[in-house]
Amino acid sequence: MTIITVNSLKGRLSLEQRRVLAETLTDAVLVPEVGQFAPPARAGFQVHFVEREPDMVAIGGRLVADAGAGLDVMVIDVAVMDGDWRQEVRTQVIERLLAALTEACGLSAPSPAWWVNFRVIDEGNWGSSGGVLSILSLLGSGVFTEEKIKAIRTALDA
Repeated sequence: MTIITVNSLKGRLSLEQRRVLAETLTDAVLVPEVGQFAPPARAGFQVHFVEREPDMVAIGGRLVADAGAGLDVMVIDVAVMDGDWRQEVRTQVIERLLAALTEACGLSAPSPAWWVNFRVIDEGNWGSSGGVLSILSLLGSGVFTEEKIKAIRTALDA
C-alpha cells in the first residue's frame, strides 16, 4: 500500500496532467519499492489530488494570493508501508517523483517551492479490509524481486 497526495493550487494541474501523474507518480514509487516494474502492483497504490485556493496556502509567511502571480507551490506527500526504505531508496523515490511532476508540467526543472514529504508507516500501523496489513503478507504476491524481499526482511528484522 502506498498513498501519494499531491497538494496544489486550484487549477494548477489540468485533467490531462492528472491522468499522466496518476500513472507516473505511482511508478515513481512502485519500481524502487518492489525492485522492478510490476503493473499488477499498481492496485496497491492510490494517488489523491487536492487543490487549494491561493488564499488557503502561504509561503514565506504570506498568502500566495497576496504574494503575486508566478508562485508554483506544491507538496507531494508519500505514505508507504514499512519495508526497505534505506536513504538511497528514499532519495531515488523523491527524485523520481519530482522528475515525473516536472515532465507532466512541461518544465525543464522542478519549482523550488515543490516539496516532497516521505513517510514510512511503521509495521502494524496500516489498516485495510477490516484489519491490520503487513508488508510481509505481500511478499509472496510475485511482484517483488528476490533481492527486494531479502532487503525488506532484513530491514524489518533490524
